[in-house]
Amino acid sequence: MAQEAFEEIAETFEFLDDWEERYRHVTDMGRAMDPLDETLRVPATKVEGCASQVWLVPEIEGAGPEAVVHFRGDSDAMIVRGLIAILIALYDGLTARSALEVDARAELERLGLNEHLSSQRSNGLRAMVQRVRDIASAAVGA
Repeated sequence: MAQEAFEEIAETFEFLDDWEERYRHVTDMGRAMDPLDETLRVPATKVEGCASQVWLVPEIEGAGPEAVVHFRGDSDAMIVRGLIAILIALYDGLTARSALEVDARAELERLGLNEHLSSQRSNGLRAMVQRVRDIASAAVGA
């Protein structure tokens, strides 16, 4: 059920031989993201539960289950910016209902991230996924 952009990431990961190359790729994805404007780095967009500073900014088109969810994000850690880029590839442009149906754990396992991220980074990634789910859930109920 993954988005095409996420499938491209998964295919790239298949061709990268080791975790160092994958880590570098994730970091490069983070570097390629546009930074969030400082005005969007507020408590309402901050993701709690992350060791790094993380902000996720939703942009919802429409209302209810068919509302389309878009995200932007940023972090003070480059690897986390890359993880945000992966989550954007996984969720951006889905309807709120579809976003809630994504099995993020299974999709992210395809990349082998859980095996190589520290427990703090893994907890932060789970917190980011939960924030996306909370945003999608709120949109469904809107």
